[in-house]
Amino acid sequence: MVMYTSPPADPEAGLEEKTVVVVEKRSFAGWMWKLSAGLLVAALCLGLVLLFAWYWHGRSEPMTPAGPTQALVEDPEDKTDPHDTLLRISSKAKAAIHLEGIHTGGQSMPEQLEWRNGQGQAFAQGGLRLLNNQIAVPHTGLYFVYSQASFRVSCSEEEAEENEMASKNFMPLSHRIWRYSDSVGRKASLMSAVRSACQQGGSAENDHRAKQGWYNALYLGAVFQLNKGDRLWTETNQLSELETDGGKTFFGVFAL
Repeated sequence: MVMYTSPPADPEAGLEEKTVVVVEKRSFAGWMWKLSAGLLVAALCLGLVLLFAWYWHGRSEPMTPAGPTQALVEDPEDKTDPHDTLLRISSKAKAAIHLEGIHTGGQSMPEQLEWRNGQGQAFAQGGLRLLNNQIAVPHTGLYFVYSQASFRVSCSEEEAEENEMASKNFMPLSHRIWRYSDSVGRKASLMSAVRSACQQGGSAENDHRAKQGWYNALYLGAVFQLNKGDRLWTETNQLSELETDGGKTFFGVFAL
């Protein structure tokens, strides 16, 4: 702050009231300090933005070597196909069995889905084995048990006239896994699934399915504590409508 005083109008006038004018003087140093602080904050913000962008760019880059090599692309169907997924997992287990089903309608098993080992991608290792169309458990432990039954049901009007149940646009499909344990002394249901085919909906999709066939896949899978000597088998209805080619119907167990 600078103070200016005006001299008296008349030197001989004795003591008179003096006029004081106060003038504010801006501080150049303070203004420069504020400017420097603002620039520093802006630079820090820009640096953080660049660092964040570099970090996410590095995470989004594929972990593949540089060069004109061709990338390995998985088939999208492999990610959703339980048959291939379970087959890869079970093949790495110490004890595992994977079976593929058939139904010939012969006299040996007219009303039962027959499981085969050594056919297609079926295999058995680590003591798990197929015995009398049942899976025998070699030792006590945790196991993942799974199975799938695929159906292709015809919903045509010609068959509906011959079949009273089909004429009502309703055909129940069921698939179940049974377990027998010596410790329990009786069979018990591990898992089951039921679905209705040939539903009457009136939509264009249902009309198309009625002409081309109604496709359903009943899948079962869960972890169980099994005992040595336990036996597992399946029970499936509508065997004449089963689809068993291409690994569409399977049954397996692997140790955890």
